Amino acid sequence: MSDIERESMEYDVVIVGAGPAGLSAAIRLKQLDADLDVVVLEKGSEVGAHILSGAVLDPVGLDALIPDWKEKGAPLNVPVREDKFYMLGEAGQIRIPNAPMPPLMNNHGNYIVSMGNVCRWMAEQAEALGVEIFPGMSCSELVYGENGEVKGVVAGVFGLEEDGSYGPNTEPGMELHGKYVFLSEGVRGSLSKEVIAKYDLAKHSEPQKYGLGMKEIWEIDPAKHREGSVTHTMGWPLGSNAGGGSFIYHLENNQVYVGFVVHLNYENPHLFPYMEFQRFKHHPMIAELLEGGKRIAYGARAISEGGYQSMPKMVAPGVALLGCSVGMVNVPRIKGNHNAMLSGKAAAEAAYDAIKADRSGDELDAYETEVREGAIGQDLFKVRNVKPMWSKWGLTASLMAGGVDMWTNSLFGKSLFGTMAHGKSDAEATGKAARFQPIDYPKPDGKLSFDRLTNVSFSFTNHEESQPSHLKLENDLIPIATNLPDYAEPAQRYCPAGVYEVVREEGKAARFVINFQNCVHCKTCDIKDPSQNINWTVPQGGDGPNYPNM
Repeated sequence: MSDIERESMEYDVVIVGAGPAGLSAAIRLKQLDADLDVVVLEKGSEVGAHILSGAVLDPVGLDALIPDWKEKGAPLNVPVREDKFYMLGEAGQIRIPNAPMPPLMNNHGNYIVSMGNVCRWMAEQAEALGVEIFPGMSCSELVYGENGEVKGVVAGVFGLEEDGSYGPNTEPGMELHGKYVFLSEGVRGSLSKEVIAKYDLAKHSEPQKYGLGMKEIWEIDPAKHREGSVTHTMGWPLGSNAGGGSFIYHLENNQVYVGFVVHLNYENPHLFPYMEFQRFKHHPMIAELLEGGKRIAYGARAISEGGYQSMPKMVAPGVALLGCSVGMVNVPRIKGNHNAMLSGKAAAEAAYDAIKADRSGDELDAYETEVREGAIGQDLFKVRNVKPMWSKWGLTASLMAGGVDMWTNSLFGKSLFGTMAHGKSDAEATGKAARFQPIDYPKPDGKLSFDRLTNVSFSFTNHEESQPSHLKLENDLIPIATNLPDYAEPAQRYCPAGVYEVVREEGKAARFVINFQNCVHCKTCDIKDPSQNINWTVPQGGDGPNYPNM
């Protein structure tokens, strides 16, 4: 919309996203030079409103950024006290011993946290240093300079007409310009996606791989609560249908995080990840824990799982990708927040050096080098084959081979397998519906398991209904003409919030309906749609989930 007149503001660094990566970058910049002008723009209604993570936090990122975080009251209150792994069958479980596992799998020294609350605390530290933080400000466009560099973003567009056009009541937003722009939007951010495509940043990397993580917070019977307990499971109910597993973390106040991850490279388009999660809670071990308790929150988000070989180039003229915009999750550890923080710190240091040298709008190569050769690259390189092994060989074989691979990488810095490729994207991995049997899922009982729309109400999601849908179809005909006959339109199932429906009315053709008001911003649709026909973009600022302490 280059014909729209907007006011502009100038900063040294503009940061999109108040997650752990963006806030770390902001804090580090002001630590290095209190006179730098730094702004953080957050699409959620408040910092933390859109943050969802397991989470067991390795404090190495905080240690590097704010060494006295304990004295400053960081909300890391529950150290991990016990760490258990189970392989589930339908009616029982087998404990996997900790002893044979590589040391990197040990959670000693880590903390069970709400990353939403950690980010709220980090925002307080940033503001105390003079960082400007604006929540409720969606960044909907990039601003390019005369030489093709990224020089800023458009933020704060409100009141678009239903067709997406600018009307008499539209607030056109502002342009925020920076010597450098940091994109820390999380997984599959819309601006990051544009930058990766425009500058062909992924041409030398493997396709990014993803999982869908769903999470509920439960208050349970105090007699069953074990503060500091961490449990991970694999196996049932997914079986051979998909990779994935669960996490159960006991935090304070008799609360438990119950989460379930489904790898999005599954073939069977009849698979219903949300219902796999609900079925999981009926396993005897899980049901016994949750019975008598109550679910108090729900949410979902995609997880970047490609690891070391899937990281695109992280810099282009004027812009750097941070954290999950690159994909820095250590899959076997189920941790990425520490790497997100370290990436923000590294980007800040590179930008500080560049600005001090009177540079702007160029590529921050020092940031890329630090990520690939420093602590983040070393963390991810050791586990780079775990995900492709799981995808290619299945759970049992990959458990054994992956364990050996992590040991050899940890001890000798080498792998017997080299660096394995991922192959297809998750969208391309989706098979034709005719090759698979539909899956019959039990009806939720309303006690342990719940229907999607009821659970979405526990994400406290809200979107202004008069705005245009932020979920854009490249071709309106594809859902019914192609995806329905070929893939049984999997959007009806892979979405964990019930956004997509195929509506059939007597005497009328089937219709594809998008209930964008339900969207929890997980971006699974943008990733898994087999026709790559759905483009997730930002709604107006402040809309979406309002997670309390996810």
